[in-house]
Amino acid sequence: MPEHSQDHIETVRVRRAPKISVFLIAGAALGVLVAMILTFAFDGSAEASPNTGVEYSQGQVFGFLVLVCAPIGIALAGTLALILDRRSQRRTHDVAVDHASVHVDPEPGTNGHGPGH
Repeated sequence: MPEHSQDHIETVRVRRAPKISVFLIAGAALGVLVAMILTFAFDGSAEASPNTGVEYSQGQVFGFLVLVCAPIGIALAGTLALILDRRSQRRTHDVAVDHASVHVDPEPGTNGHGPGH
């Protein structure tokens, strides 16, 4: 099988960028951790709420706090990731890469899928 190869050098721009999804997940986890700390640090579930007159369990208080703290953690972590991404754009550098393409011609008498096809 005769092979044909083509080489050409390209210049590409390379930079290190943060993975935003990892930051968002870490922000959500940090928000849940803060909600857990706030739930057990302030035991306000022993008396009835002055607004509703209902007594909430620690699980309910934790759930309410997660609904507030997790989005705040996600927003803060996302903002940090965007700031780091902007800073990484300043630190780009150009690299020359050798791009090689190899094309294999099929053998005469075949349809290009190998022998017997």
